[in-house]
Amino acid sequence: MTSTAAHTSAATTNPRRVIVAASIGNALEWYDVIVYGFFAATISKLFFPSADETVSLLFALGTFAVAYVVRPLGALVLGAYADRVGRKAALMLSIRLMMLGTLLIAIMPPFAQIGVIAPILILVARLIQGFSAGGEFGSATAFLVEHAPERRGFMASWQFASQGFSTLLASAFGTVLTATLTDAQLESWGWRIPFLFGLLIGPVGYYIRRYVDEAGEFVAAAGTERAPVQDTFRTQKGRMLVAIGALAVSTAISYLITYMPTFAMKELGLPASTGFAATLVSGIVLTVMTPVVGHLSDRFGRVRIMLLFAALILALVYPSFAFLVAYPGFAVILVVMFVVGALKAGYFAPLPAMMADLFPVTNRATGMSVSYNIGVMTFGGTTPLVIVWLVDATGDKLAVTYYLMALAVVSLACVVIARRRMGIH
Repeated sequence: MTSTAAHTSAATTNPRRVIVAASIGNALEWYDVIVYGFFAATISKLFFPSADETVSLLFALGTFAVAYVVRPLGALVLGAYADRVGRKAALMLSIRLMMLGTLLIAIMPPFAQIGVIAPILILVARLIQGFSAGGEFGSATAFLVEHAPERRGFMASWQFASQGFSTLLASAFGTVLTATLTDAQLESWGWRIPFLFGLLIGPVGYYIRRYVDEAGEFVAAAGTERAPVQDTFRTQKGRMLVAIGALAVSTAISYLITYMPTFAMKELGLPASTGFAATLVSGIVLTVMTPVVGHLSDRFGRVRIMLLFAALILALVYPSFAFLVAYPGFAVILVVMFVVGALKAGYFAPLPAMMADLFPVTNRATGMSVSYNIGVMTFGGTTPLVIVWLVDATGDKLAVTYYLMALAVVSLACVVIARRRMGIH
């Protein structure tokens, strides 16, 4: 197929359908991640019981983090599959695996009923989810930018806007369930409702993905000899390191938002519903603001916008959380999480398109998948664990801000390198 024919074929797919098809799997992935993080305290009691509540919570969050170890494997396998066979085929496979992991968690009997098998199977479910998520980001982002190369920033931003929608949806469940159910009801069956709802998203996403065209740029490159894994590690190592570093602060903030309901309860003494309401605000900001900034990045440059917001994160994260710790309350946490959501949206909206610009079409899915998942494994899944450990070890509720500020410096440096050495704008 010629390049012109390829792009004509791609154009037959409505851009809105392309956005939904690519984003819905990422939304499901993040919805499951966020729900697990939101109900970590409940899951720790049911599946990782211990006389010490902190130890129990650390086991639950440790299982949450360990699942990220398998993500780079999923990135290699599914990313290479996307670069060789097609973005669409990889997206179909990843969403099937995602649904399987969600189903296992939703129906799993607690430790009190089946003993040690329960936490083992929870770990298995998280590993399946981790593997499937490993190839999701790279395949879906490549799918988006290759359908509309001239609007890469806007199209790719929907990957992260879908995370905002997932935060919004999961927060709504958390707010309603914690406000209307007793602790006994929540631990007995209430926590399962969000996971069961997640199972409804999967079939819809699978159906939409089945009937969408392959990305035009990928089809135009058909016939090119491909060895995506070999090429990525032989010629793109520096670009992967830059992508990983650029992800650091954005990823950590994502998981900070996920952990906020638990942080609000344990460290601030606020009701669980207050923490969920705060993340609901972040979800609204992320969903609405991200595609707007993505559109602006196509006009004014991705790197310029990312540098601005990375600097703002570095400057504002400490005073924002210092104010929250000094004056914990419903209105204050809402304002702080609104600011956090806006800072994150401004930085991460241009990020997936910037990552796509770093890699050629022949190994784009592999390069992005490996970079993204090493970044998420290093700075994401471990963030709730790091927060609990830092606060417990130092006795300082603001310890998390030092961690975020250090990552902001790392991300700033990597974005500067992408601009000066790799010509990314």
